[in-house]
Amino acid sequence: MPHSLVLNASYEPLCVVPQRRAVILILNNKAVTLEESGLRLHAASVELPAPSVIKLTRYVRIPARRGVPLTRRAIFARDGGRCVYCDAPATSVDHVIPRSRGGQHAWENVVSSCRRCNHVKADRPLPDLGWRMKRQPVQPRGSAWRILSSGRTDPNWFPYLRGYGADLDLLPFEPLGPDGVLVPGPGGYTGPTVSAAVVVAAAAAAAARAAAAGLGTGSAGRRGPAAVPVPAGPAAAEALAA
Repeated sequence: MPHSLVLNASYEPLCVVPQRRAVILILNNKAVTLEESGLRLHAASVELPAPSVIKLTRYVRIPARRGVPLTRRAIFARDGGRCVYCDAPATSVDHVIPRSRGGQHAWENVVSSCRRCNHVKADRPLPDLGWRMKRQPVQPRGSAWRILSSGRTDPNWFPYLRGYGADLDLLPFEPLGPDGVLVPGPGGYTGPTVSAAVVVAAAAAAAARAAAAGLGTGSAGRRGPAAVPVPAGPAAAEALAA
């Protein structure tokens, strides 16, 4: 299912949610659409553009994080989906200083690599091979990495990630990245499609249940509390949609 980028009321990148949840937020007046995917969602009683980027109508406070989690997807995103040794499409991760030689499992020592380079390098240090890295590994910083480390991206999202730690010089990536990670290419989203009627019908039903339970938030222009503390990441949008 396609996903949507969620921005805080301050336009700070917040998280990525399935398109169905984004539609629920819009129908409940908890978010507004900033960018459309180009598709129209149709159901028996409602029609609306498929959202690609949405912005919350109320600001949510995100707890401070210690750093971006060190995961395969985050490593591939930081390194642009390319091997840092030969610039071929990456398929694995490698420790620059091998663990057997005291290397740490840290951002500064873990890089993306192609299968060939990983096999040839094995547990040898770079000076022994005469190799040089295309770019030095560093720990990424900024709220945009809540999005990039998820492995889901869309060309419509890039302008909203600029200024929040995203190195757009590394984008776009390969249309289909390593480890099954979807990354943008010239054609945009390349994942599977779903019935728009199913998305809208499910979202409308969820919105109706929320309205019946008295969970609506009123108009988008009504001023709410200064800040609503919620968990970071997808849990933030889930809390708002509940």
